[in-house]
Amino acid sequence: MSHNVTVTRTTTTVTTTSAILLNTGYLKTTAGILKLLQLILGCVIVGLVGHYFVRSSPLFFTAELFLLLIATTCLITTTCLLASCLLSISTATIIAKTMFELIYHGIAFCLYLASSVYMLVQTSPYQNHRDPKISALIAAGALGAINTGLYFVSALLAFRIYRRS
Repeated sequence: MSHNVTVTRTTTTVTTTSAILLNTGYLKTTAGILKLLQLILGCVIVGLVGHYFVRSSPLFFTAELFLLLIATTCLITTTCLLASCLLSISTATIIAKTMFELIYHGIAFCLYLASSVYMLVQTSPYQNHRDPKISALIAAGALGAINTGLYFVSALLAFRIYRRS
């Protein structure tokens, strides 16, 4: 009696490369999209406030400096987080489960909320003036409020992921 036998061989070839591989799939996740939006809005806010920042103008100096400080700090930290998640698949899965994401996004939410509200409160009485600086600072405060919402959603997402793990 004869039987047919099929033999299948699987060959795995491992090559090492010095090229940097990007985890572009991270940008398709909710956390990746949120970080990218936070990064873009942070750049716009820093650009607006930094462009019109005048040290000799005491009227909005404190509000400008506060928003610029918070936006720059969050921009740097979010850039580091996004770069880490894009450059390493293991980082993208591990860092989301740590307390760092929850604490960072919670603090960023609170500080962005305070600085954006302070900027809007300081500049809104002057909104009828035809000064481009006032318009830019109001826009920066409004974008800061939007970024506040993004950091709040990120904090909620980080909380849910932390509780599951």
